[in-house]
This record gives sequence, structure tokens and C-alpha cells, in this order.
Amino acid sequence: MTISEAAGQRYLRYEDAAQEDRSAPRVRLKIPAQMRPSGSPGFAVVVKDLSLSGVACEALTGMGAGTRVWLTLPGLNALQAKIVWNDGTMVGCEFDTLLNVAVMENILARFPAQAS
Repeated sequence: MTISEAAGQRYLRYEDAAQEDRSAPRVRLKIPAQMRPSGSPGFAVVVKDLSLSGVACEALTGMGAGTRVWLTLPGLNALQAKIVWNDGTMVGCEFDTLLNVAVMENILARFPAQAS
């Protein structure tokens, strides 16, 4: 499955992602992952939405906007990110560098998009 099929939108070029208001099409899915704040032990989270530029995870944590974290998805190296919002049960993070399109499509092949 491609990003555009999963998101139901036009295919997003990697170069365009940082220029859009939402940065990139988001795909709803469910992936068990680990989040580790800088200088602290990691904990389990569930990725609920993923794009080339960021992620939203179920996470019961008090970490605030600006907190540096490392997110580890199954089979991938840790991704550096910054928390941009936290509503008490979910956190939204912006990746330091955009995901490569091939990496995103590999994730979608292993963890299919969920219905909205």
C-alpha cells in the first residue's frame, strides 16, 4: 500500500512535506512502539497516526511540548522527535527529519491502515 492509497489523498512528494500546513497526509493505524524521553527510561506507547513528518501516540504521560524523545517502531532504528502537544492520553510528535517514503511504505505494508 502506498502513502497516497492509505491516506486517500494525492501522493505526497518528500520535498513538499515540510511546506504544507499539516506537513503530510496522516495514516490511522495501530503499532506497538517504545518512547524514550531524553535522559529517562522508555515506556510502551501505541502509535495511532503516522505521517512523513510526525506521529500521534496513545501515551499516559505528563511530558510537555518541547520534550525531546526517541520513538522506536518494530524493526526500525529509533526516530528522534519533539513533542508538540499532549492532551493527557495522546501525544503528538514532530520528527527531527522526515521519514523516507520507502520507510513509510514499509511500515504501511507491515501495519495496514485502520478505518477512520
